[in-house]
Amino acid sequence: MSEMTDAAVKALSEKASGEFDGRAKFVIEGEGSIMIDSEGVREADEEADVTLTADADTFQSILSGDLDPTSAFMTGKLSVDGDMGMAMQLGSLLS
Repeated sequence: MSEMTDAAVKALSEKASGEFDGRAKFVIEGEGSIMIDSEGVREADEEADVTLTADADTFQSILSGDLDPTSAFMTGKLSVDGDMGMAMQLGSLLS
C-alpha cells in the first residue's frame, strides 16, 4: 500500500462510516485503487458500480475539502465511469 492510498483509505473510512450502499472504486493514477462498499474501505481493484479516476493531487484536494468533487468532474480533473447517481452520492459523502 502506498503512503497516498493508505492515507486515502483512512480518510475515506472516517467520511463513509458504513453509510455507503453500493460498490465504488477510486483509481488514483500512479498510486493504486481503493474500494468503498457496505463492508468498508480498503485498497483493492475489484468490479464496481462506479469508478472515479483522478491524479493524486486532485484526489488529495477532494479528500481535504479544497476541491469540490462536482467541480473536479466538470473541469475534467475527475472522470466517472458507471452509475452517475452513485457518483453523486459519493460526491455528497466527500463534501
